[in-house]
Amino acid sequence: MLDLTPKKITSRKGLRINPAKTCQPIGAMYAALGIYKCLPHSHGSQGCCSYHRMQLTRHFKDPVMASTSSFTEGASVFGGGANLKTAIKNVFTIYNPDIMAVHTTCLSETIGDDLGTIIAQADVPEGKRVIHASTPSYVGSHITGFSNMVKGMVQYLAENSGLANGKINVIPGFVSPAEMREIKRILTLMGIEYIMFPDTSGVVDAPMTGEHDMYPEGGTRVEDIIDTGNSDLTVALGSFASEDGAVELEKKCKVPFKTLEIPIGIEATDRLISALAKAVHREVPGVLEEERGQLVDIMLDSHSYFYGKKVAISGDPDMVTGLTEFVMSLGMIPQYVLTGTPGKAFEKRINRMLEGAGMEGCVVKSSGDLFELHQWIKNEPVDLLLGNSHAKYIARAEDIPLVRVGFPILDRYVHHYLPTAGYRGAMRLIEMMTNALLERQDRDCADEDLELVM
Repeated sequence: MLDLTPKKITSRKGLRINPAKTCQPIGAMYAALGIYKCLPHSHGSQGCCSYHRMQLTRHFKDPVMASTSSFTEGASVFGGGANLKTAIKNVFTIYNPDIMAVHTTCLSETIGDDLGTIIAQADVPEGKRVIHASTPSYVGSHITGFSNMVKGMVQYLAENSGLANGKINVIPGFVSPAEMREIKRILTLMGIEYIMFPDTSGVVDAPMTGEHDMYPEGGTRVEDIIDTGNSDLTVALGSFASEDGAVELEKKCKVPFKTLEIPIGIEATDRLISALAKAVHREVPGVLEEERGQLVDIMLDSHSYFYGKKVAISGDPDMVTGLTEFVMSLGMIPQYVLTGTPGKAFEKRINRMLEGAGMEGCVVKSSGDLFELHQWIKNEPVDLLLGNSHAKYIARAEDIPLVRVGFPILDRYVHHYLPTAGYRGAMRLIEMMTNALLERQDRDCADEDLELVM
C-alpha cells in the first residue's frame, strides 16, 4: 500500500501540485493599482499580462487596467529595451497616466534587461514618472511581488525634505480594499493623520457611475508617497508584504518603522491600536472599546461551537498568521497551517504561537501546496477549512465546510467590500465560520433523521 503520511509528502521538493500561491507580477500589479492615476506595465509577453489582469479581475469583479511590452521572438533574443521605450511613449500619449509602474516577468528577467537604465534613457514626458520593480515569477510569490513594488515606490518617490509632516505611514500589506478602508477608519477614529500606500480602495471597488473611468478616484497620490519621507513613523502590516518597504524608507529617509501583523482577530487588532495610541499619545476612543466589547461577547456566545474543533488554514503568510492566532483565541486547534510563499520565518512564527498556546502535533509548512494539505487531511481529518477558492476541491472531496478568505476568491461575490480586519472584521469571520459549522451540523442531523425514517 502506498504510504502517504505527512512525513513522506513533506520530502517532495522537485514538484508543486496546486501551489498555495501565484506569481510575483500579480502582487506587483495589485500594488501599482494602489497609486492614483497609475497604469501598471508588464515588461514581458502579452500572455503574462493577460493572465495577471484576468486573475485580479475575477477576484475583484472589476476591470483591471494594465499595459504590456508585448515581447515577440525578436525581443526574446535581443532584449526588450526597444519595446519598453516604445511602450512608455505610447502609454503616456494614448492613456495619459500620471505614473507608470513597470514590473518584470520571467522572460525579461531571464534575458537580463536592465530596467533602470532603459527607463533613464526613455522619453518620459515632463511631469510624468516611471518606476519599476524586479519581479521574476520563479522566485517567491505574489506576496514577494507586492513587497518589491512597494519597495520600488519608496526608492523612486519618497523624499525627506527636512520638514516633518506629523503623519504616520501605513503599509497595509496584500489585503483587499475592505481591509484598507477598515484600517483607515480606525486611524480616523483615533484622530491620526496618515499616509496609506498603496491604497486600492476606490480603485478595485469603485462605484458604478454608468461611465468607464480609466483612473478611478482611489489610490495614494504621488505627492503623498513622496511625503512619506517626512513622516514620524511607518507601520508595516505583515512582515512578508510590507516590511521591506518600511526598511527601505528608514534607510533612505530615516523614518523609523514598526512591523505588526495584519489586524485579523482580537489580539492583532489590540496590538495595532495600542501601538498607534502609544505613537500619538492618545486614548483609545470609546467607539473602538465598544466594538471590542461586542466582539468579546460574540466570542463567548459562539465558544461552544468552536472549542476543540480542528481547522486547516492555507493562503498568504501574513493572512494565515493572523487567522492562526484568531482561531486559537476561539479555542480551535490549527491542525494544519500552510503557505505557498517560501520563507522559514513563517514556520518559526507559527510554531512559536503554537508552543505558547501549548498545542502539539500541528503541522506547519511554508513553500507548500494544496495537494500536500489534502493528503494530510486524508490521514487526519479536520472540522473546518480556511482558504481561497482553490481549497474548494479539498472541501468537496472530503466533505468539509470551507470559509473562503484570502486571494484569490473566484467563485463568490462581495467579499472585497466586507472586511476581515479589525474588530468588525473579526465579527464577520466568526459569523462565516459559525454558519459553516452549523450548516454542516444541520445537514448531518437531516441525514440521521432520514436514516431513522427509512
